[in-house]
Amino acid sequence: MRNFFEHTRNPQGLGGKIMVSMMNRGHASVARWGMQHLELKDGSLVLDAGCGGGANMAAMRKRFSGGLVIGLDHSPVSADKAEKVNRRAVASGLCRVMVGDVASLPFPDSTFDLVTAFETVYFWPDPEQSFRQMLRVLKPGGCFLICNEADGSDPAQEKWCAIIKGMKIYTAGQLEHFLQSAGFCQIRTDRVSRRNWLCVTAKKPWQTPG
Repeated sequence: MRNFFEHTRNPQGLGGKIMVSMMNRGHASVARWGMQHLELKDGSLVLDAGCGGGANMAAMRKRFSGGLVIGLDHSPVSADKAEKVNRRAVASGLCRVMVGDVASLPFPDSTFDLVTAFETVYFWPDPEQSFRQMLRVLKPGGCFLICNEADGSDPAQEKWCAIIKGMKIYTAGQLEHFLQSAGFCQIRTDRVSRRNWLCVTAKKPWQTPG
């Protein structure tokens, strides 16, 4: 029998539909906090990588006008929910939802002003490779935001890594290392220590080496 909590990593079937709806509600507080670190301007092109049920796409759409928010998730169940949550914006061409892999993004170089990853990098098999993809699709000077409700400082949270196959909780230092190795600069971290929340932002350099 599939562990219900594994639907956080890859929602499937009825259990996945239930989990996606639960995550849309349960992650709302940390997502609102993370969005305080966003730099959204009218006309922005935004990619929400690992978009889950699409609640964060909807929230970002309210913060700027024009532009486009694209949600990408490897789970068809998540993508379907995200499209339903954003159905009006999808119909008007302001949102789009796709099934895809964060390690091999189906977008041209220098496409997006902003890439976000809310509560998802725990499940990326190769974060450094995926971060290189985020760097590639960002425009020079564009921002990559990571927002997690587990920052690796509380050993009690490690129980989830035993329950959910393939999950890994990263510290700020580990994420900073991956980002630097991928080529990002201006890396900044913020925390809510009493809740173990972590937000990391990084920029794509205006000029790349070589």
